[in-house]
Amino acid sequence: MAVDPSGADLARMLDEDPGGPVVMLNLLRFAPGGRSSYAEYSRQAARFLERYGAEVIYAGDGASPLVAEEGQAWDAVLLVRYPDRATFSRMVADPEYQEITGLRSGGLTEAVLQPTVPWSSRPGSSA
Repeated sequence: MAVDPSGADLARMLDEDPGGPVVMLNLLRFAPGGRSSYAEYSRQAARFLERYGAEVIYAGDGASPLVAEEGQAWDAVLLVRYPDRATFSRMVADPEYQEITGLRSGGLTEAVLQPTVPWSSRPGSSA
């Protein structure tokens, strides 16, 4: 299962960039015993979020889904706002950040990392 973005994933994300800030949806499924590894990753990643002007705007545990197919329940959900997609890409490429990514990868069995676009920035949107 996918856990980390590839270079091709990052390139596609940048190619699709509508501009402006991006809120990254993180859906996380922990490996057995992986919650503590991910917690340490989060603690160490905080300095990179600050360095790159990003912030966690929500972090919480997943509960039983109300509407979902089998296997679509997640252990945790995070929303992280970055100044823009290029900043996110620079952060994940930072050699110092790369040194801590094993904590994230080792703590997860599966993840969704999805950039979001505010409805108010879509052409023709009234939201």
